Amino acid sequence: MERTRTRAGAAVFLMLILGHLGNALEVPLDLAQPPTITQQSPKDYIIDPRENIVIHCEAKGKPHPSFSWTRNGTHFDIDQDPKVTMRPRSGTLVVDISGEKAETYEGVYQCTARNKHGAAVSNNIVIRQSRSPLWSKERNEPIRVQEGEALVLHCRPPAGLPPPIIFWMDVNFQRLPQSSRVFQALNGDLYFSNVLKEDSRNDYICYACFPHTQTIQQKQPITLLVLNLDAVNETVAALFNETDFFSDGSVEERKPTFLIPSGSSSSKMVLRGQVLELECITEGLPTPEVSWSKLSGEFPDKRTSIVTFQKILRIVNVSDADAGEYRCTAHNRLASIHHTIRVTVKAAPYWITTPRNLVLAPREKGQLICRASGTPKPTINWAMNGIPIENSPEDSNRKVEGDTIIFEEVQTGSSAVYQCNASNEYGYLLSNAFVNVLSETPRVLTPANQVYQVIRNNHALLDCSSFGSPIPKITWFKDSQSSTLEGDPYLLHENGTLEIYVAQALNSGKYICVARNTLGIAENHVYLEVKEPTRILKQPKYKVAQRNMNVVFECKVKHDPTLIPIMIWLKDNGELPDDERFLVDSDSLTITDVTENDAGTYTCIMNTTLDHDSASAELTVVEQPDPPTDLELTDMKPRSVQLTWIPGDEHKSPIHKFVIQYTDSLHDHGHWHNLTHVPGGKTTAHLELSPYVHYSFRVLALNAVGLSDPSNPSHMYKTNPAAPDENPSGVKGFGTEHDNLMILWKPLSVLQANGPGLQYKVMWRQKDLDKNWTSVTVANVSKFMVSGTPTFTPYEVKVQAINNNGIGPDPAVVIGHSGEDLPVQAPDSVQVLVLNSTLAEVHWEPVPLKTVRGHLKGYKVYYWRERSLHKHNPHRVEQQLLSFSGNKSHGMLPGLQPYSLYLFNVRVYNGKGEGPASSNLQFETPEGVPGPPSFLRITNSNLNNLTLEWGPPNDCNGHLTGYILKYQQVNNSNELGPIEELVLPANKTSVTLPNLKYSTRYKFYFNAKTGQGAGPVITEEAVTIMDEVLMYQPSVDEVGGGNTRTQTSPPIAGSPPRHPFHKVHPAAPAFGNISSSVGEDGMLISWEYWGAEKHVYVEYIIKNDNTLGEEDWQKEYVNGSQAYVLKGLKEGLSYRVRVVAKGHDDQAVLHQSEELLVTVPAMPSRQADIATQGWFIGLMCAIALLILVLLIICFIKRNKGGKYPVKEKEDAHTDPEFQPMKEDDCTFGEYSDTEDHKPLKGSRTPSNGTVHRDSSDESLVDYGGGDGQFNEDGSFIGQYSGKSSIRETAEAHSPVNTTTMNSFV
Repeated sequence: MERTRTRAGAAVFLMLILGHLGNALEVPLDLAQPPTITQQSPKDYIIDPRENIVIHCEAKGKPHPSFSWTRNGTHFDIDQDPKVTMRPRSGTLVVDISGEKAETYEGVYQCTARNKHGAAVSNNIVIRQSRSPLWSKERNEPIRVQEGEALVLHCRPPAGLPPPIIFWMDVNFQRLPQSSRVFQALNGDLYFSNVLKEDSRNDYICYACFPHTQTIQQKQPITLLVLNLDAVNETVAALFNETDFFSDGSVEERKPTFLIPSGSSSSKMVLRGQVLELECITEGLPTPEVSWSKLSGEFPDKRTSIVTFQKILRIVNVSDADAGEYRCTAHNRLASIHHTIRVTVKAAPYWITTPRNLVLAPREKGQLICRASGTPKPTINWAMNGIPIENSPEDSNRKVEGDTIIFEEVQTGSSAVYQCNASNEYGYLLSNAFVNVLSETPRVLTPANQVYQVIRNNHALLDCSSFGSPIPKITWFKDSQSSTLEGDPYLLHENGTLEIYVAQALNSGKYICVARNTLGIAENHVYLEVKEPTRILKQPKYKVAQRNMNVVFECKVKHDPTLIPIMIWLKDNGELPDDERFLVDSDSLTITDVTENDAGTYTCIMNTTLDHDSASAELTVVEQPDPPTDLELTDMKPRSVQLTWIPGDEHKSPIHKFVIQYTDSLHDHGHWHNLTHVPGGKTTAHLELSPYVHYSFRVLALNAVGLSDPSNPSHMYKTNPAAPDENPSGVKGFGTEHDNLMILWKPLSVLQANGPGLQYKVMWRQKDLDKNWTSVTVANVSKFMVSGTPTFTPYEVKVQAINNNGIGPDPAVVIGHSGEDLPVQAPDSVQVLVLNSTLAEVHWEPVPLKTVRGHLKGYKVYYWRERSLHKHNPHRVEQQLLSFSGNKSHGMLPGLQPYSLYLFNVRVYNGKGEGPASSNLQFETPEGVPGPPSFLRITNSNLNNLTLEWGPPNDCNGHLTGYILKYQQVNNSNELGPIEELVLPANKTSVTLPNLKYSTRYKFYFNAKTGQGAGPVITEEAVTIMDEVLMYQPSVDEVGGGNTRTQTSPPIAGSPPRHPFHKVHPAAPAFGNISSSVGEDGMLISWEYWGAEKHVYVEYIIKNDNTLGEEDWQKEYVNGSQAYVLKGLKEGLSYRVRVVAKGHDDQAVLHQSEELLVTVPAMPSRQADIATQGWFIGLMCAIALLILVLLIICFIKRNKGGKYPVKEKEDAHTDPEFQPMKEDDCTFGEYSDTEDHKPLKGSRTPSNGTVHRDSSDESLVDYGGGDGQFNEDGSFIGQYSGKSSIRETAEAHSPVNTTTMNSFV
């Protein structure tokens, strides 16, 4: 990315300072002054003969000057020529050439502007008519030339004014192609270093363009015939028995020769400031190459160019330093030649010091200086008011000294215009400068109160243009300061301009300019404002984009807030395309759907009135390359071919590689396969081929974007058939039965077959027994079965390929075995070593390998737990199996149950199966730690004591020696108190803990122990209070090293006071029944849960969707409820649903319900919406009006204390939906309510199964202490078992009238 920053103040500083300091003295036009020429025509004025002649001459002065002209050195009387007029208050001549020849007015003209204070003259203006003469008639004979010779086609255009521009075209106005072999010289001739046969044509036409008259002249076409002796040589050679009649080459090669300039050296003169063109034209065969050098120095970098295929060296704006010797070198493989051009630089006069106007007060002195240079040195001549100074009246106060006129004590009335003429043989310079003698008080010409604005750290130039005679002295002041502004950072220029080289914010303010001379004083006020620079903070960055992508260039700018910024975006230094895809924002440029034409350099320019900042970035648009073209097959051999191609456009992304594909029209026509690939820098590939294939090739190019389209296919290349080069791979032999041998192999592909009639010769013999091979030839298949073999015998096997052209190479031998049979012997010397209560080691003697009758796979140990060593606890389980691969003689049996009797046996197995089992042996495992107690529950809760009951472990794993009970207090912030511990005998199943703290929560830890130690702990919590005992799910904790894991989850349910004890659910599973029902809002899922974890989720996923994994299950957080409505399920689909409980980190799943399969019923499509029918709408309105009247009547009666019909009907026919359920058999019992506060029929409870009060979020379960749950159809089942006052309070907040109205809406 490139960035440029230009400040207006800095950029124009040089221009301003030159304007302030270099302009001629300006005298206000309201003061007397001699004439000054302000406009004149150029010295060499070429006119168009079809238009009027306008010769400009404008001047100013006080009084306004009069004008006169001379023509060819004599007075031109305008009044005598009616065709010539002079414009009013001007000296400009207008010549009407209608009916006249323009050449009549050719000549040298000079204008004189005169008033009473002097006379100024113009340059000599040479008027010439432009000319575009016709080509002279000529007849061009055809030019015949031998191939390889040099040739010049001459143009020789007619002389015109100015000279014409020459170019060569054909008859269709198309430029003829030029090269280092064929090119146009400076004189317009067409040069051929050597001609070729293709140069023959009949329309070589030279055109001369005369730009001044906008006409083109055409030369007669030239016919060129190139004689090709090679063709003649081939024809004659054929007649003489292929003998080359004209030798090996018909065209001889030639060393280079200079055509222009000739010889080894030449010279050239050029004028200073003009264009130097050095030409070097050569001929030769092969075409010579031309190069340039300067013997006396280096080429000027920015002014030098080598054009026309290195034939022309061009240096513009020639200076004296360009003089010297230049060498042109031409070379081909035969020789190298040189030509030296000596360049001399002459110069027409040019100014060193131009005379400047003088304004002098009486008795002042001054001087006019006129200095010029040139080669040769110019002559200086002075004139006064157009008359040579030597012929002018003498003035004792004036003295001429060469290029200087000195004035001493000038007098009033001595004003005049002086002319300085510097001339040599190459031209002249003429300048007017006046001397004006005045007495004038100072005046400030700069406008008052002008405001200058500059950018910080740039130059500030405060103008104080003044006039007075004598010349006023300028001083500057700032704000109210009395001291003059001198020294750093201020610089006062001679013309009164105040410069601040590096302006800062503190330089802002008011500046006073004071001009004074001996006659008076004048002052002016100006203001300086220093602004902050404009800077691009975030520049656009280089982008590489694929076609059809979007690109955003950012350009964020900071600027002075008082300046109005204008952002401009350019593309390749031009305007953005007029395309709606280019979106310009305040700080960005967006290009949508990028195309290849959008590539280029984008520049962000932020302009203000004072400065600008710019930054550029390039956009490169890449796409997949174009397909290769021009596929060609060369170097064709029986098994290989050379493929070449021309790459397509790579679209700004280099090609990484070329992929060569082939198709076989003989065997697999239309299917393309990858053959090989080559790097992107190569355009040829050597392809190894297979016999008996009809190849066609195509090439694809790959770059960073992707693969190109395939190229067009190459020509078909057919290879001849041959014998196979290889045999089938993957040969192996094995048995499927105990008396056979199956031989398998991977068949050869079509390319590997090498010819028609592919077959396979299958050979086998018994290893180390048979000397001769048994063989059979089969068709193109992949297997062969050998029958009647001995069991598990090694065989040598090989398979050889055969086709109609021969056999393949000798195949490799593979060892295989015939079929296996079951082992016949059981392992001997079986023993067992019990290592601990859960691990035993089994040993055996391996069987002889010959009895295995197959590949020995290993040994299997079958074992099972016969029973526990507790006599009262028989426990026969399913047998288990452990396999030990290889020829092992022992193995470990892990995971055994302590204090148990085990039986086991050992068997050997091979690929066919298992052998006979060894005799069953038995062993006993010693005692271990017991399992967790089967349950722990609170059977009685009083103010200061609790009774605990438990059951022995299901797995005692030995003789129980007792139980350990630990408990501790839990306060409201879940902080735990000190642990109390009790050791209980093994024969106890309950204990009462006295002297507990009133209304306090306790946590209990309980486990059993044997002689080997204590088992895992289960926990429980309870509160010592009559009305509330909160029970928690017991959890099983592994005990190790004396550490216990506590659980402090909240209760999951309360218990009615009438129950004698709390029911404690088993430790696993934590979830009970899970059911579903379809509601209006979605699928209602309900479940039972006894776990302590609060993080419960309902998860669901579409059934039989193989694209979904475990991470795709949808999760809904339940928030402590035991029912949830799944919304948004798709109709007609089946879902798998489960409920999971997670730990506090929401990661590990601690409990999970069984999966439930639910199906969302599909809703039938509605053929017509009855609600949109007019009759239905009218009927509904009538019914609604009737119901409204009835409600009003009922409301009136109710207020009077009576019962309205609806109430009586409800009492007589109570809706079973609102009858309470019997707890024992889940049937509906009687419902009685002596108050008018029960809900109306049809009213709904909330979807989560709870009834809310206006001022509380507690559920009915919280009041009654009963279980709240949903039945299968999603309705709420609750028991009002609390106090009646509580129930009445909850019911009293149900607005009957509102509910009634809502039930009908």
